[in-house]
Formats: sequence, C-alpha cells, structure tokens
Amino acid sequence: MTTTLDELNKVFASQRGHYLSNQVPSYKERIADLKQLKRLLTENKGPITAAINRDYLNRSSNETLFAELITTIDGINHAIKHLKGWMKKQKRQVDHSMFFGGKNTVVPQPIGVVGIIVPWNFPIFLSLGPLTSALSAGNTAMIKISSNSSNLSNLLCNISGDYFPEDKVYFAKESSGLGATFTQLHFDLLIFTGSGATGRSVMSAAAKNLTPVILELGGKSPAIVDPNYPLDTAVDRIMYTKQFNAGQICTTVDYVFVHTSQIDLFIKKAIDWVNTHVPDIASSDYTSIIDDRSLRRLERTLQDATDKGALVINLNKGQSIDYTNRKMPLYIITNTTSEMTVSNQETFGPILMVLTYNNDHEVIEYINSRDKPLAIYPFSNNKKLINNYTTNIISGGVTVNNALLHVIQHDLPFGGIGASGMGHYHGKDGFQSCSKMRPIFYQPKFSFVNRFLSPPYGKFATEFINRLFYLKS
Repeated sequence: MTTTLDELNKVFASQRGHYLSNQVPSYKERIADLKQLKRLLTENKGPITAAINRDYLNRSSNETLFAELITTIDGINHAIKHLKGWMKKQKRQVDHSMFFGGKNTVVPQPIGVVGIIVPWNFPIFLSLGPLTSALSAGNTAMIKISSNSSNLSNLLCNISGDYFPEDKVYFAKESSGLGATFTQLHFDLLIFTGSGATGRSVMSAAAKNLTPVILELGGKSPAIVDPNYPLDTAVDRIMYTKQFNAGQICTTVDYVFVHTSQIDLFIKKAIDWVNTHVPDIASSDYTSIIDDRSLRRLERTLQDATDKGALVINLNKGQSIDYTNRKMPLYIITNTTSEMTVSNQETFGPILMVLTYNNDHEVIEYINSRDKPLAIYPFSNNKKLINNYTTNIISGGVTVNNALLHVIQHDLPFGGIGASGMGHYHGKDGFQSCSKMRPIFYQPKFSFVNRFLSPPYGKFATEFINRLFYLKS
C-alpha cells in the first residue's frame, strides 16, 4: 500500500480537526505523548536497527544505536525534563513612561499541523527529533521519509498506530511523486532536511501557502588544524568523523585546512589511522553507500579530480570499490583546483579534500568567498585564534577541537544559515520554533494615550509628544 493524495488530504483534515478541538494540549498530555514516542523507540530497538541496516545494505548497528536511537531518546528525555519551564508565560518589560500600569507577556501556543520531510542518512534522528519538538509544543505532525528508507518507513507506518492515533502522528508510505504532493499541503510549519536543490523546491511550494519553513540543508563544512595543535588528536577526530556513516552526514568534515608544513605528516597519520580503525571496508562496522547512484557520483568525483591533476590517495591501500555491497574506501584528495567537482559540491561520502594554508587570513578568506557552511571545526588551543575563526566565519554551528558534536547538544539550537539552511530546532529552540511565541499586552483601566493623545491634537498633546521624542532620543 502506498500513500495517495486523497489519503494525505484526509489525514491532514483529521489532524487539523484534532488541533482545532484541542488547541492548547495540557502539560500532562504533552508529557504522555513524549513518553509514547520514547516507548516507540525503546520497544522497537531491534526492528528499527534491522530496517535501517536493510535500507543501507549494511549500516553499522553501533552507529545506528549511537547516532539515531540514543541521541533521539536523550532529546526526548531533555524535553520531558524541561517542558514545564518552556511552557511558562514569559514576563516582558513595559515602557511605563508611555504605558503606565500595563503588563507584557509572551505565551507559547501550538501552531497546528507540522509537516516533517526526512532524508535517508539519519532517518530516526531527523524524523523523531523534529517530532519531539512538534509534540512538545502541542502540535500534530505528518512525516514523510525518503524512499531510500523504505524498510524503515514501512515499519514506522505499521507500528506508529500502536502508540499514536493517526490524527496526531502520521507516517506517510512512499509513493511516486509523494514528496511534491506532501509539500503542497497547507501545513502550519514545514521542516525539511536534505539537499539545497530540493530545499529550494520545498520552500517554493510552501511559499504558495505562506507556510513557514525550517530548512536544514548542508554544504561544505571545513575543519581547520592549527599547526600548534596536537596533530595526532586532530587526525583521530577528523578521520573518525569522516568514516562515520561512510561520510554520509550533512555536518561531516567535507574538507580540512592543514598548515603547509604539515601536509605530508597529516596524510601519513590519516593512513595509519585508517589502517588501525577501518582496515577492511568489508567489515560490518563500516557503512555502505546508500544506493548505486550515490556510489557512481562519488566515483565520478574521484575520476574528475584525477583527470584534472589532483592527487587522489586511497587510504585503504589494496582495496577498491565493492560495487556489490556498495562499500567505498576512504580517500584523501590534495592539489585540487577550483574547477574540480570536489571543490564545489558537497562530497557526502568517504572523500576528504585537504587544502594547505600559511596563515589564518587565507582560511577566512577562502571560506567566506563561498556559501556559508552548516558547520566549522577549528582545532586549536589558542583562544585568540579560535575567537578569530568563530567571529569572522559565519556558519550554522561550531564544534571546537572535534566535529559533529554540537549537533547532539540538546540545549543548543541546530540550524544553518544562507545556503546551508534557515531556522532552528532541538530542545527549547525546537519548542519555540514549533510554537507561536505570542505577545500579549494588558491595558490597565486607565489609558493615558487614549485620554490625552487623541485627535484633535491640542497644545498639551503636541508638547507632550515633542517632549517624549526629546527624552527618547
């Protein structure tokens, strides 16, 4: 069974009706929803892990448990712990020189039906993470998962009804053209994670309904290694990141700046690290490339770099691409030029471009001349240098002296900027993004404005307004 347009419209109408009948779910109801979401994960650990493994052909079970289940459950626990505080009315200041006796508050209120479009690379973390935000804020949600995650999608469709009614949480089954149809629904918020090209299409479709969007897109996120930072540590953390999920992460280290004096040593240490930690790409600990099209794209990237004069280094010496199991060795590419594919497109695979530099100004100039990245990863113990990079390079987020880890900090907002996305979620920021932070002004019994500053404007009103302008300026 696949999802049809009629079914989508029917579910959307039922979720809209559910929202209108209970526009502000209680704290108790929201906590119950979050606990149900946690139960869905904990009670189906095995089937979820197995389904993701089948979708990938081979996906390290440890990576699935760590990056998908544990981090998502931890995010739910964080929401449960802090939800009462998030839901409280916020007191705001009033200018008593003009509105004496007034009171300002901001009240977080549910917005309605949230649409969530999910990529294949971390389908649990990137679906149930935003769902945590949506349920915390008191909304209903419809979720569309990538066709590359068909086994997981079918599983979630089959089990979600055991935990949530369809008019509160709904997983759409994949069908041809479903993505375009899904984005046309009149959601109150649409959360999309994926490529920049698809993100533009999603935003365009949402704009027809004036639906606000949160876009998490990606791009080329760089690491920068200070020559005074321990190189062994930098290599260990960068290569760990690069091999994780075979590099198929929107916030992975796409390329790294290494000081000119250290390029040869960096490559040697990277080879040693791979020989120790990923000696055989056939291992079940090393994840497959998601599909044949992606594998061919990565192969073309290597060939393009070779044909245009780059140095392409296979870090798994003696091993080649395994087309049957879609396993790809780890590669480093150096001596790149601006016209190469690897210089211009997000790699999204186990390929690391290495650039050399002589001073931090070169690094800042290079990164700032391109689209704003989703993340940057400076490695240095020099606080002044770190501050220089984080102040002068704008990115979605930053992890200092490691990579990726800012993404799983639940009290930090996650999101991009410019070509790498817009909007934030996770933790309190996700709650607020899925809420209408509604400003309310309470007028006291007496209104100075209406009593003394109404037309026709007499001498008192004119003098008072001019005096007020003088005081404010």
